[in-house]
Amino acid sequence: MLHCPRSLARTIAQAGLILATGTCSALAADPTGDWRVADGVANIRVAQCNGNMWGVVSWEKTPGGRDSNNPDPARQNRPTLGMPILLAMKKKPGVDAWEGQVYNAKDGQTYSSTIKPVGTDQLEIQGCVLGFLCGGETWARVGPPIPSSPANSMAKGTKASPAQPQAAAPAPKTTGSTAPAQKQAAVQPKDSVGDICLLADVAGSTR
Repeated sequence: MLHCPRSLARTIAQAGLILATGTCSALAADPTGDWRVADGVANIRVAQCNGNMWGVVSWEKTPGGRDSNNPDPARQNRPTLGMPILLAMKKKPGVDAWEGQVYNAKDGQTYSSTIKPVGTDQLEIQGCVLGFLCGGETWARVGPPIPSSPANSMAKGTKASPAQPQAAAPAPKTTGSTAPAQKQAAVQPKDSVGDICLLADVAGSTR
């Protein structure tokens, strides 16, 4: 039997612990993906677009919402589905946090904000008005991290196309009744947002 000196074994164990810790930190530091807001009324899809983090409403508990409290009358009729919430958030040096602005459709105001992943399944959101009246909440992960795509890395000045819904999965083959497949298709949520970097409000701000 091969034996390792105790000091060598300790070094190997410490190296493994450091490697595991570094891997967990890398996973924990990814704020991309879909997140359920604290009161459960919407999901926010976060992705990196031209180096900044953006978050857009990707699902609504009550469909058909409008941005009626927007101070800009021209935007008061825009759908809240697909509306940017986290705006051009930049990575803070030396920490796993991003800072920028958050739009609150409930009052039509934009706040200074910071997002910070907590573990792999929570995202802390903090926002302040003019440096005070700060508050925050924690969102829960409902979708996996989003890898960078060609759309997420578009060169500035590239003309963006309207967002396209993700392709639906092919229907499973059946040999008998189609009722189970139809029932399964009926419960699948439709993704009408797709890659948020292609949305006009996001693409227009990242050129």
